[in-house]
Amino acid sequence: MGPRGLLEDKVVLVNGGTQGVGAAIARAAAGAGAAVVAVTGRRPEAGEALVAELTAAGGTAVFVRADLADAGQAKGAVAEVVSAYGRIDCLVNSAGLTSRGTLLDTTPELFDAHVAVNLKGPFFAMQAAVADMLARKAPGTIVNIITSSAHGGQPFLAPYVAAKAGLAGLTRNAAHAHRFDRIRINGLNIGWTATEGEDATQRAFHGAGDDWREQAAARLPMGRLGQPDEIADFVVLLLSERSGVVTGSVIDWDQNVLGGLD
Repeated sequence: MGPRGLLEDKVVLVNGGTQGVGAAIARAAAGAGAAVVAVTGRRPEAGEALVAELTAAGGTAVFVRADLADAGQAKGAVAEVVSAYGRIDCLVNSAGLTSRGTLLDTTPELFDAHVAVNLKGPFFAMQAAVADMLARKAPGTIVNIITSSAHGGQPFLAPYVAAKAGLAGLTRNAAHAHRFDRIRINGLNIGWTATEGEDATQRAFHGAGDDWREQAAARLPMGRLGQPDEIADFVVLLLSERSGVVTGSVIDWDQNVLGGLD
């Protein structure tokens, strides 16, 4: 759970919040005192289970069924939260598609799918959230979950990298555009993280067995993969006033140092 009080009385929307990093962020936001934690996703069972968990812990939580690949649903999720609770203070874009493709074998359909989930959805969710903040003349914060692969990535992540690199650029552009509106927008380039989605990806695309986490950890500098709850606490800090005036930062949250060479 996130540090107590950092998000006291805030209305927080976590897109892609039903599993993995998104669910961890939702839990941390609730633990940090958020008045409302709304999560979006495509799977009602997972969404309602998380809402029940957060509600049982004493918070106010709601699930909004939405496919972030659809710009209308991305905007609609924000509108639903604003309609129900009067505002949105904090937005996290955590939904992500990580299916594999190289420059040579990626189809137009796969490329479009990556752009839809990893770039277009966040764009229009941000559009709707910022519009609400401006209408109320109120400050707000947005955090986009990006990837360390946005710097270049592996050959089998070509469409993913293309879309996520776009999200990194969008983060900086929107932060610059709205800095005088006191709307702070930052991003995290997260590294290899132990999530349910990563487990499914490793098994589906890389023939991984039950011990893939242990094998991966042994090759990493810190001897372990990143953990969703650690990322979540960092996101809560960026959403909160304790991150000060920071905006337009895309932070490498990883144990490999980009540009460092042996």
